[in-house]
Amino acid sequence: MDLNDRPEHKVYREEVRAFLSEYKHLAPGESAFSFRMEPRKLREKVQIWQGLLVDHGYTSRTVPKKYGGFGADVDILKNRIIADEFFATNVIQGLGNQGISMFVPTVLEHGSEELKERYIRPTIRSEIVWCQGYSEPNSGSDLASLQTSAIEDGEDFIINGQKIWTSGAHIADMIFCLVRTEPDKPKHEGISYIVFPMDTPGIEVRPLQTMTGTPSFNEVFFTNVRVPKSNVVGNRGEGWAVANSTLKHERGLLGDANRSLDSLLRVKRLLQNESLDGQPLMENPLFRDRFIKLQARVQAMRLHEMRMTSEADKGGGRSLGDMVIKLLGCELNYQLDGLGVDLLGEIGILYDESPMLRDGGAWQANFMFDLGLIIGGGTAQIQKNIISERGLGMPREPKVAQV
Repeated sequence: MDLNDRPEHKVYREEVRAFLSEYKHLAPGESAFSFRMEPRKLREKVQIWQGLLVDHGYTSRTVPKKYGGFGADVDILKNRIIADEFFATNVIQGLGNQGISMFVPTVLEHGSEELKERYIRPTIRSEIVWCQGYSEPNSGSDLASLQTSAIEDGEDFIINGQKIWTSGAHIADMIFCLVRTEPDKPKHEGISYIVFPMDTPGIEVRPLQTMTGTPSFNEVFFTNVRVPKSNVVGNRGEGWAVANSTLKHERGLLGDANRSLDSLLRVKRLLQNESLDGQPLMENPLFRDRFIKLQARVQAMRLHEMRMTSEADKGGGRSLGDMVIKLLGCELNYQLDGLGVDLLGEIGILYDESPMLRDGGAWQANFMFDLGLIIGGGTAQIQKNIISERGLGMPREPKVAQV
């Protein structure tokens, strides 16, 4: 693949630079676009910036115009130009969250026209924040064994049950949720994928404190929650296929190479600006060697994502490639955080409200948070098993005999 700019791409690069020169002062700070959802107090500023990006085709670029997107064809070189120019200007490109990166592509693939028109536009413009109701206390890795139930009552479902590890539920407006609507069917059948507001009567959210110091995960309880049947995405009882579509996009979100590049550039600034015995840390051969190895891996991940995008545009499948992105991307992000913490020396072990914290404690918080993502969204061990069995044709792990 030739990654050099063609004439049309040189023109496009100048367009992106002109946009940044004119509008970058409107971009919210980095905290508003962290992997964890933005605080409500920043929402208005985020919405203004997100709307500008959508209107100019710098995010949600291929979402059809009829649903509020930019409506462009896939062009991986333009995607690369956008990312490179935003990084060069130290401006965050846009939101990547459960609604924009997971729900929108799922509803484009499986949703009714009514659901597309109702939810896509406000979601990509950050007017609606979403959470995902998948895992349950006894249904994590074996998601298809979920027990949250939906019983018919006229034109509605009455939902009862519990979800756990529900990221962002405490600030979300909407949830896309897996419930069992046909209890007599086998466990991979009879599941429906339903969307509904988080302020629906009967929903209780209990935040879970994590080692990052913030309650990014939650328990969610449903008690006689009434939801219209028309809120089912895809066909009733066929939610497992829809759910797997969302999981595919989740893997790409969790291992996003652009996020790794952002971390790499922040590590680079630490190496250039921090010193030891009067010498910049970039002059330290051990730190420099670690940085160069991670730099090569980030570039490999970016090229892999470009290859996956190109294959998907030609109609090829993405599932195994996305598992590679999730597996390697999450591990890479954690190692980048670890290098950042090590570069800070004694300051790197500080936490909470110490006045000597750098970047508001972001390095320490991300180090803890990204460790969790190696488990969340499908553990590294499960990703490896699926890649080996489906991708490499290796035999399935034998089941332990029942005694």
